[in-house]
Amino acid sequence: QEFKRDVVTVARRGDLNVAEVAADFDISVESVRRWMRQADIDDGVKDGLTTAEQSELVQLRRRARRLEMENEILKRAAFFAKENVLPR
Repeated sequence: QEFKRDVVTVARRGDLNVAEVAADFDISVESVRRWMRQADIDDGVKDGLTTAEQSELVQLRRRARRLEMENEILKRAAFFAKENVLPR
């Protein structure tokens, strides 16, 4: 994160164009552009999901997927338990 902030800071200064910044930091031009777009969103300059919101969304999606899997396992367990019950 600190590296990305440094790259964005240098790119925003305007002393160098994006390609020169990318070459200086030995990264792709598209990475610099993407990091600048995300920094604009994080700083409130542009609309979109902030880095924190994106992280939270990823965590929530993982949790939802895990809960869906657990729910499916419980459904199957209940089905098999019901099918294997011996009459008294």
